[in-house]
Amino acid sequence: MCGICGLVMLEGMVEGDFIPQQVNKMIDALMHRGPDDTGIDGDHSAIFGMTRLAIRGLNDGKQPIVDCDSGVMMACNGEIDNHLELRQWLLERGRTVEQSTDVAVIPALYLELGDAFVERLKGAFAIAIWDPRNKKLLLARDRAGERPLFYSVSDGIVAFASLIAALVSSGSNAFNISTNAVHSYLQSGFFVSPETPFKDIQKVSPGEVVTIDVMGIQRRCYWRWNAVQTTKQIGSLDAFDEIFRESVRRQSEVDVDFGLFLSGGLDSSLITAVIRSIRPEKTLKSYSLRFSEASYDEGDYAEQVANTLGVEFVPVWVRPEDFPPTIAKLVRQVGEPLADPAWIPSALLASRASQDVRVALVGEGADELFSGYPTYFGAGLADYYARLPDSVRTLIRRAVKSWPASDKKVTIPFLLNRFIQGDELDFLGRHILWTSCISPVVLKRLGVTPPLIKRPSYLSAEMLDRLQQHDLETSLAEGLLTKADRASMKSALELRAPFLDQEVMEFAASLPEKERIHRLQTKVFLKQYALRYLPSEIVHRKKRGLSVPLSSWLREPLYEWAKSRLSSPLLDRVGVNRYVAMDLLQEHMQRKADHARSIWTIIVLSEWLEWVSEIEV
Repeated sequence: MCGICGLVMLEGMVEGDFIPQQVNKMIDALMHRGPDDTGIDGDHSAIFGMTRLAIRGLNDGKQPIVDCDSGVMMACNGEIDNHLELRQWLLERGRTVEQSTDVAVIPALYLELGDAFVERLKGAFAIAIWDPRNKKLLLARDRAGERPLFYSVSDGIVAFASLIAALVSSGSNAFNISTNAVHSYLQSGFFVSPETPFKDIQKVSPGEVVTIDVMGIQRRCYWRWNAVQTTKQIGSLDAFDEIFRESVRRQSEVDVDFGLFLSGGLDSSLITAVIRSIRPEKTLKSYSLRFSEASYDEGDYAEQVANTLGVEFVPVWVRPEDFPPTIAKLVRQVGEPLADPAWIPSALLASRASQDVRVALVGEGADELFSGYPTYFGAGLADYYARLPDSVRTLIRRAVKSWPASDKKVTIPFLLNRFIQGDELDFLGRHILWTSCISPVVLKRLGVTPPLIKRPSYLSAEMLDRLQQHDLETSLAEGLLTKADRASMKSALELRAPFLDQEVMEFAASLPEKERIHRLQTKVFLKQYALRYLPSEIVHRKKRGLSVPLSSWLREPLYEWAKSRLSSPLLDRVGVNRYVAMDLLQEHMQRKADHARSIWTIIVLSEWLEWVSEIEV
């Protein structure tokens, strides 16, 4: 894991120190991602930079890597899990890879296969390659989107970096806010590739190769999770065991100490159990979040799992006073807002883990791949609800809305309030509404109209496949994985997600619906598999998920801080009515409604706008 950056002149060359100076500024902005080493290389037409967090090949992982014969230059942020097989494959074709670090196979693989090289890689990666022979820049991201990569093109100069903040820090261009993208953020809580909060900066999409030369920009999707077109077959527990164990083995085959993020839920517990089975001699530490609020705290469950599996348990307590300084620092480090309140606890967890380990295994992706969210069976129930007579639905809505707001975690009134929304929409539109940060009604009050996105009509028989694919490509890739990367790399900790291995993802796509959702049961197949490693009470424990007691904290003790953020005149800049934002806070204080998620989404935006105003001075 590291941070990568660079500047490329598509036409001509720039003499003097201007380009190296700009790249060094970007390197400085990425230092928190890779404190072990820095590197800069290139010539007057292209210069790459990097900061390194050493995970594999600790003593010879210097980047950027330049092929002496062709001049091809490469920088990679990430891990190539099948590098040993690729080394042998390249050797058989007369290409010897000298460096032992895993990413060293990439230049030779590119020279052998051209742009198709990326399809042979397994792992989590963001890659930049400059080919001086045809003056072409190639940018690529892994299939799930675990590693970030942004770029901008202006006056024949291409800049790229792992973070938006690094691109902006070079000072080579003035960047303009995209109001449309910000309005979409207010609805979803994240930015969907290729959009970013700046008009002039784009994001490489998961599973995509972007090539840039004097002819323009070409984007190619080299891989996509497509459950609809995948032939379904009954899942074999033995076959999946072989695939999943291999994924866990490869991702834990590193030259540094690693640990685990453990919530006590199914996904992280299963990874912990499998790694204990694969590496029984290894001393392992698990890191778990704790909250003083009982309905949000899962620490006891996590400790139970850790004790059962012989893993050391390290609790990390989350307090409201952590939020203001942490979100301010995160936004300034990364250069974009992200509305997931769990960003702060995740950063605190990573900070503690980084004191002991360089890598942590996490359970991201399991819910999207194996149907773990209640919204998946809720989508089926909603079809029945939508067919009820209007008079019956009106009575149900009145009854649900009469229930008082609660500060507890995921209450029945909260779930029912979400469920009754959007009964006039198709299943995907309803799902997007259910998972939104700010509802259309509240957005309208704020003066915000998100851009209308046209979606194709899907067959109801495809509903589950389409919902999972949507979540995998949006809320996972752009939300949860963004949170995981930015939170962990704040403390130079690499996270690896065994469920996002290519073979695991493709296996999940082949499962029939009944092995994913059956009535009100989620993750049918995965739970059957987990029983090989975990007690039934852990496997079948009710899903809770990571959430934060924001509702009560925004009333007190974070009220004054929230008030200062929501009243900021900077919100006017993106068309958000700050007076309505303050009304939402007052309604929340008076328990007229639970606006916690809406308020938090605006607070993070306000913090980001504050950073933008600082860099513009």
